[in-house]
Amino acid sequence: MREGSRIQLQIVRRESTEAPPYLQRILYETPDPNATVATALTDINKNPNQKDTEGNVVTPIGWECNCLQKKCGACAMLINNRPMLACDTKLSEYGKKGVIRVEPLKKFPVIRDLIVDRSILQENLKTIKAWLEEPVLLKDKQYDVAYEASRCLQCGCCLEICPNFYAGGTFAGTAALVPVSRLLAELPREEQKKLAKAYREHVFEGCGKSLACRKVCPAGIDVDKLLVNSNAMAIWKKQL
Repeated sequence: MREGSRIQLQIVRRESTEAPPYLQRILYETPDPNATVATALTDINKNPNQKDTEGNVVTPIGWECNCLQKKCGACAMLINNRPMLACDTKLSEYGKKGVIRVEPLKKFPVIRDLIVDRSILQENLKTIKAWLEEPVLLKDKQYDVAYEASRCLQCGCCLEICPNFYAGGTFAGTAALVPVSRLLAELPREEQKKLAKAYREHVFEGCGKSLACRKVCPAGIDVDKLLVNSNAMAIWKKQL
């Protein structure tokens, strides 16, 4: 269809953490040329009579969303084997072959269907102690670094694609690098030492510099810039 889409959604589902996964195929059609994966999931869940390709009634699909405007990162999932936001994935663009495969992120424990437990992101930030204990004044030359870092959605897409991150490991990944890079830019020099030590242990020493995270970041964050700036301050002890 030139306008709109007719797509077979192949959704990997799981009733609970302990239950085995299964694949459910659902035909979805919409006249909206801007319809996204989030649109499809919403419409399917609204229809109590929705059936899959085998004629079975589709039970409500578990997935997370909030803003649906590419601002919160809640709807991160694997779409055609790539970590993406459901609200930012157009059916017309990613379903050109008539099929879109949707799965939960694989680096995090599955709770149900497309919902995963991403609490490790918060736990890693707590381990690193990535917060300000008192107000600070940001230097003019660090405004761009702080702004770039502030755009992180904490969606977990960067960790999903990272070859070095795994839950329970000491490497906290780009999801920690970004907020820590902002703090390194804001903190006075004498207060950077503790954070710099945590940065070396949980970011620098585990990063293989593949920068796969840069390619999948929904916010388009300049990871290279933040990495160079943070390494300079925390490792080489230089101000850029």
